[in-house]
Amino acid sequence: MSKWAGFAAAVVLSLGLVSPAQAAEPAASVTDVQVTGPAAQRFTLVVLGDGYTAAEQPKFFADVQRHVSTLWSLEPFKSYRSYFNVYAVSIASPESGVDCDPALDAPSRNTPLNMGFWGGCNAASVQRLLTVDDDAAQRYADLVPGTTRANRQILALANSGTYGGAGGTYATASGGNALSALISPHELGHSLGGLDDEYDYYARNVPGGAYEGGEPDSVHHTLLTTRQMRDQHAKWYRWLGEPSESGGTIGRFEGGLYTRTGVWRPSEHSMMKTLGYAFDQVGRERMTQRISTKVPLISGGTPAGTIGADRVVRVRTLHPVSHRLDVTWTLDGVSLRGSDALDLRQAHVKPGQHTLIAKVTDPTPFVRDPAVRPTATRTWTVDTSVTTPPTGGPAVVASTPTAAPVGGHDVVYVETGEPTGSIPPVRWALDGKPAGTGPDVALDESRGTHWLTATTGGTTLTWTVDAAGPTTTAELSAGTVFHGSFTMRLTSPDGMPEFRVDGDGWHKYYGWPTDPNAPYLFTPRGTEIDGLAYGNLGSGGLTVSPFADRTSGYGRHRIEYRSIDAAGNVGPTRSFTVTLLP
Repeated sequence: MSKWAGFAAAVVLSLGLVSPAQAAEPAASVTDVQVTGPAAQRFTLVVLGDGYTAAEQPKFFADVQRHVSTLWSLEPFKSYRSYFNVYAVSIASPESGVDCDPALDAPSRNTPLNMGFWGGCNAASVQRLLTVDDDAAQRYADLVPGTTRANRQILALANSGTYGGAGGTYATASGGNALSALISPHELGHSLGGLDDEYDYYARNVPGGAYEGGEPDSVHHTLLTTRQMRDQHAKWYRWLGEPSESGGTIGRFEGGLYTRTGVWRPSEHSMMKTLGYAFDQVGRERMTQRISTKVPLISGGTPAGTIGADRVVRVRTLHPVSHRLDVTWTLDGVSLRGSDALDLRQAHVKPGQHTLIAKVTDPTPFVRDPAVRPTATRTWTVDTSVTTPPTGGPAVVASTPTAAPVGGHDVVYVETGEPTGSIPPVRWALDGKPAGTGPDVALDESRGTHWLTATTGGTTLTWTVDAAGPTTTAELSAGTVFHGSFTMRLTSPDGMPEFRVDGDGWHKYYGWPTDPNAPYLFTPRGTEIDGLAYGNLGSGGLTVSPFADRTSGYGRHRIEYRSIDAAGNVGPTRSFTVTLLP
C-alpha cells in the first residue's frame, strides 16, 4: 500500500464559496488533506494555490501532496502532525504562472492571489522573494470552515518551477521547483516559529558585511561566547556540546542575519541556513513551543467549576504521534493516582470543600527550557455536599484516525464517553493478541504490516500498522573510484529519501536544484547555481554559502542513504564508499 495519501478520494468541503462582494474573483474549492480533530482544537494549515489554471489543478494537488509529505518527515512536524488539520484551497486561475517569473521583464499574470517574484516585481528586492496579496489570501483562507486568523497558518504555493519563497505573516513557496518542498518548512520556520535566517548574505553573490547591532532578539543568534552563554544561562547554553540534529556539534558558528562576521549561530548548518537539513535543537525547541501554543493541550473533559466527590473526573488531552502527554492530579496539594481520568470515590475525600488540579505536561525531549515547556492546568472545587447525577455517553467520541496507516512506533489513542460513575475500559489487541488496556497504546514494531484493534462498550476500531520502513534504491556512477565527479540518484516508491556524507547531517534528496529528475552531482568544490555551491565534497557534500572556506574534496568518502515514509517509519540505512581523485 502506498503511504502517500492521494487526493483522488479527498473530501470536497465546499465549492464556489465566494462572498457576493468578491463575486468577480474566481471560485474556489476546499479539499480535506488531513483532519485530526475539531477546528477549535487544532492548528490549521491552509494551502492556497495561485497561477494554476482549471486544467492544472491536478498539478496543484500533486504539489500540495509533496509539500505536506515532506513536512511530516521533519521534526517537530513529524511528532506533532496530529495537532494539525490541513486543507487545500484550489482556485482556477485565469492565467498560468505568476508575476515577474523568472525576471522583472517577464509578463504579469492575471492570478487570484497576485503572487510575484522580486518581492512583487520590485526592482529593489531580490528575485527569490515571492509575495502574495494579503487580503486575497485571507479571503480564500476564510473559506475553510471553523478557522480564524488566530488558529491557522497560510502557505501559498505559486505555479512556478523557479526557486523562491517568503516567510512572514504568511509563508509562500514555489510549487514546482526541485527544492520547493524544502522551502515550505523553512518559511514556516519564519512564519510559525519566528526564526530568523542564518544566511551570511542577503543577495546571492554579494557577501554579507559585519554585524553591527546589539545582542539579537533571535533565539538562535548571539554575540556571546560559549563561556558567557554557560555562565549567564543564556541563549542555547542547555544544548552546547551535543551532536547537532543537522550535523556537527551544537556550538558557536560565525555568520547569520545576512552578515558574515560579528554574530554567531548554534550549528554549522541547519534548515534556517541551508535547505534540506533538519532544524537543529535550538530551532526545533522553538518550533515545538510555537506549535503547542496554537492548540489547547486540554481539549475537553469535565468542565472546571464545582463538582461532587462521588464521581469520575476527566481531562481530554491532545495526542502527539510520538509520545504521551503526562497528566498529574493533586487534591489540596497532595498527589493522587490517575491518568486521563480520576475516580474521586477512591480518594476518600474528607467532608468540605477542596481544590483539585489536573496538570498536563508535554515531556518531549525537544524542549529543555522549563519556561517554554508546553503545560496546561484545569482546576475544580470539590464539594462533598454536591451529589452527582449519573450520566452516560457514546462508546467512542474520538480516536487516532483509522483511514490511514499508523506508524510502527506511534501512540494510538481512543477517547470514550464520559460516564460520571465509571471509567470505561479499552482493550487493545495487536494481530489478535492482547496488547494492553487504557486510553492509548504505544506501538513498538519495526517491520511488517500489522492490525491493531481497540474495543470498548461494544465498539471495535481497527488500524493498519505500517511498520515496514520504506526502501531506497541508489543509482550511482559506475565504479567506486572517480576522477573529478560522480552522480547519485535516490528513489523510494513509498518514502522521502535523504542522505549524509561522512557522518554529517541528514539531508533531504531532491534530485538536482535545476532538475528534480536529474541525479545529484558530487565534485571536490561543488557546482555553483545561483550563487550557491551544491555537491561540494569539501564541506559535507551539500549546499553551502559561496563565501565559506572550503577544504579539498578529494579522497575517500562514505555516503549513507535512507527514506522516511508518511507514517513516520525510517527505512534501513545503507551506504557506499567512493574515492575521488583529481
